[in-house]
Amino acid sequence: MAQITIEYPATFPDALNQTPQEFEQEAKWAMVVKLFEMKRISSGMAGILLGVDRVTFLLKLADYGVPMIDLTSDELLSDLANA
Repeated sequence: MAQITIEYPATFPDALNQTPQEFEQEAKWAMVVKLFEMKRISSGMAGILLGVDRVTFLLKLADYGVPMIDLTSDELLSDLANA
């Protein structure tokens, strides 16, 4: 698997009362959640990137203020009509 390296000041984790490992894990989650929110990756792909199952990823979205399902009203009405 490929890897991304991000440089950050050593003081960042301390400023957030986190260990470097906690800070890096949170940064990874934030990046993957944002990619999902932008509809660039699926929830399944997000889970793979984070090493968690899809349901765990979807349930954690609320912590970031991101909805599990982001449908327009027209899409929702269409889905309901076809249910």
